[in-house]
Amino acid sequence: MKVLDKIKPTKEETKKIKELTTEILKKIKIKDCKLELGGSIAKQTFLRGDHDIDIYAIFDFKKYHNKKISNILEKALKKHYKISVLKGSRNYFQIKKDNYILEIVPILRINKASEALNITDISPLHTKYVKKFKNKDEILLTKAFFKAQKCYGAESHIKGFSGYVIEILTIHYKTFNNLIKNIAKWKSRTLIGNKELIQALNKSKKTSPLILIDPTDPKRNAAAALGKEKYKLIIKKAKQYLKNPSELFFEKKPFILPKTDQSLIVIESTPLQGKQDVVGSKLLYCYNYIRKKLIFNDFKVIKSNWNWKDKAVFYYIVDKKPLSKYKKHYGPPKEIMRAVKAFKKKWKNKRIYKEGNKIYIKVLRDHIIAKEYIEQLIKKDKNIKNRVKEIKVIK
Repeated sequence: MKVLDKIKPTKEETKKIKELTTEILKKIKIKDCKLELGGSIAKQTFLRGDHDIDIYAIFDFKKYHNKKISNILEKALKKHYKISVLKGSRNYFQIKKDNYILEIVPILRINKASEALNITDISPLHTKYVKKFKNKDEILLTKAFFKAQKCYGAESHIKGFSGYVIEILTIHYKTFNNLIKNIAKWKSRTLIGNKELIQALNKSKKTSPLILIDPTDPKRNAAAALGKEKYKLIIKKAKQYLKNPSELFFEKKPFILPKTDQSLIVIESTPLQGKQDVVGSKLLYCYNYIRKKLIFNDFKVIKSNWNWKDKAVFYYIVDKKPLSKYKKHYGPPKEIMRAVKAFKKKWKNKRIYKEGNKIYIKVLRDHIIAKEYIEQLIKKDKNIKNRVKEIKVIK
């Protein structure tokens, strides 16, 4: 398949990754701790241009199970590198070098999932499971397809399919084509795995539209973070692909601002520093919050979307017609006499109007143009200001 020629890592990439990782593996020395490659690099399931490299610092369980292994690893790394500390249930570390991001994760060596003291301890078991699958090209095709359809990523601001879930699905269905054929048949809810294990799952782990038993941890739904929106979207895209297979389904489309005859408002935001999942959630909150405030204040939002690379971009297409100068503020139904009397007393300086069985007054709006309203909102509202480093209307 020609797609593979475009998505498989180049020889230069593979060589560079090997150089960077070998250097770290040799430099960092901790007694009874072994550093080794992890994630998609170790599994050989990474796509061309995917420059995130995972390295696991695997500590001996007996010696380190009651010690702060993050602190031990941090101290060792600081002797050789400038690092960023990423907060989590167990802190991990990031090194940026030659346009590559290397994440060094401290974990305890375990033989089975039930021994894990932290969710990250299970990661090498995932790697071991995926490495057994011989035809890695099938996984590459699936990852490229899911990425191009914007369904890749289990982070809370995406709620899509994690790389590991994609790997499990491809291995389960054996080939990319067979996986797509089955996805097209998925209903509103899909269960994959032993029925008894699915039944035994905690209720909180069974809320996602896809329940997928983790082959390395039978008590875990690997797809627990998946949201309905991305689930429905991948089913739709699978059907479209089967109807008209094309290499275009594997190509990521750039984020482009739409052309419209209505009012297009574009906001640019610089995110705070921090863990991608946390920062992304804050950006998503701001995007949704602005949209809700527009609708609450009677602006008609025709379409909206957002994208985040280095900076985040939100756009909202709003009816270009300004709102009326006054809005109706309704009171109680006329038959509730006590409430009507209280409403009239409260607004004794206002003219009372009737509409059907309700009464109302006319209130002067603060803003009748959406762009002006958003400019004031992002300038003053702490719900937005506290979640981003900088935000401004650019169009």
